[in-house]
Amino acid sequence: MAERERTVTGVPLWLLRAYLVDAGGAARDDHAVTGDGWHATLEQSDDHVIGSLRVGRVCVVVRGDDAAVTRVWSELAPRLLRAGG
Repeated sequence: MAERERTVTGVPLWLLRAYLVDAGGAARDDHAVTGDGWHATLEQSDDHVIGSLRVGRVCVVVRGDDAAVTRVWSELAPRLLRAGG
């Protein structure tokens, strides 16, 4: 059994949920997505504050068999990249 957790900045919870559905999951509610061999939970975290700028953060935890968790994160990784500047 594997578990990977990451706090994602700048991607809203609803969009992360959609990414997990695109990775083969089915939304169970606003904060849970289940796929073949894995289950993800999403929790809104406190905003990241830089001066007067506030950026939303979401904690994503994916649990399941090793291969399934690795596959889900491999599919999410390119979508979670954000360019600066």
